[in-house]
Amino acid sequence: MKSKITREDALELLKKYNKEPFHIQHALTVEGVMRWYANELGFADEDDYWAITGLLHDIDFELYPEEHCQKAPELLREGGVGEDMIRSICSHGYGICSDIEPEHEMEKVLFAADELTGLIGAAALMRPSKSVMDMEVSSIKKKFKDKRFAAGCSRDVIREGALKLGWELNDLFEKTILAMRSCEESISKAMEEYSA
Repeated sequence: MKSKITREDALELLKKYNKEPFHIQHALTVEGVMRWYANELGFADEDDYWAITGLLHDIDFELYPEEHCQKAPELLREGGVGEDMIRSICSHGYGICSDIEPEHEMEKVLFAADELTGLIGAAALMRPSKSVMDMEVSSIKKKFKDKRFAAGCSRDVIREGALKLGWELNDLFEKTILAMRSCEESISKAMEEYSA
């Protein structure tokens, strides 16, 4: 898998359609998480591809929430993104707003980790540290069971994602916490610059 778009161009494209700091931060988080997973799972030579797919996965969500994953191909093609990456991006909405099923390992990781980063991020904000650095799997398990907490993060998608990967939920929680730790500091800096 080769990326047809540079990271710099991908970030420009993201910012063309996304202005809300929340959406920028989520995109950067999923980018960092996907890069960590690529290296962790033996796809280090594809880590840019995984990361850029993560960065652009919600490109259409801020402006076209009702057409999420439907509008994306048009925006991505205009930005010079390759068809294989467009397919991967649309597959993360499988069963919700897309009928493209995640098949490649990277697509399954994106499907599983996207919603989970939202849950873990919300849980981190409740901590005195406001950080994932001291986050434990046990606290995510508690938050996961509490359906009122971060209610917008679909537990069904997270469960289905773990199933597609053939992982226990706890493994998915643990890996995604580690992945978020790997990029927390750089995202904080990027968001400070973005808000400046």
